[in-house]
Amino acid sequence: MLTEQTVRELELTARQLRVDILKMLNVARSGHTGGSLSAIDVLAVLYFHAMRHDPSNPAWEERDRFVLSKGHAAPALYACLAKAGYFPAADLKSLRRLGSHLQGHPDMNKTPGVEVCTGSLGQGLSQALGLALANRLAGRSGRVYCLLGDGEIQEGQVWEAAMAAAHFRLDNLCAILDLNGLQIDGEVARVMNVAPAGPKFLSFNWHVVEVDGHDVGAIARALDDAAATKDQPTLVIARTVKGKGVPFFEHKASYHGVPPSDEELARALEHLGHA
Repeated sequence: MLTEQTVRELELTARQLRVDILKMLNVARSGHTGGSLSAIDVLAVLYFHAMRHDPSNPAWEERDRFVLSKGHAAPALYACLAKAGYFPAADLKSLRRLGSHLQGHPDMNKTPGVEVCTGSLGQGLSQALGLALANRLAGRSGRVYCLLGDGEIQEGQVWEAAMAAAHFRLDNLCAILDLNGLQIDGEVARVMNVAPAGPKFLSFNWHVVEVDGHDVGAIARALDDAAATKDQPTLVIARTVKGKGVPFFEHKASYHGVPPSDEELARALEHLGHA
């Protein structure tokens, strides 16, 4: 049940996860700051409110499954998995190191809690579609969630998967679009405009909901709406800010794949109340 206390707890969780993301990126001296911070409120709601999962039994057949299609935001996923208990939080310091199970993009063969290997953009929705179909065929109740980047949906394979998901009426599938307006080369609208995303998915016969992607209460209610929708997959369009939570990272494509320096980390932690 979504209460005021639950919302406050999710907000505090997301704030701590931002701290964890920034610290691991700083130690790694590599990785993606902007897109991890834009997505973390959505992931916080998924892992600590909406999804059914069991860190003590990652292979539980009835679990909900999450696919991070925008795999470069792996630090956000790793922060959630560590906090949930899939592996020790100390492992976050090994991000992108040789031999670590926390590689630059998610690897299902290395990291507990990772469902599929992702990072080659445009493929995640197809993988999520396959998982959702498998759940239906096996009679499993688990839902499948897939996080896409707005630059990523420039890929044609996304639209093939969107067409197939609607054709098979996969109401156990929910895609979430991290609509932050920026990609590595600049503004999405300038590189290859994907707007209007909502009407496009509607035309493919998806159920579409738009929310503030940093309002955890609104995100939770949108996911509840998706779970209640029958005979259609759902797209939740999360309007976000790249680099959200740290003013000097926000709205800057230059921080797409750049980690915080020592000085930037100190300033960011002070802003987040973790100096």
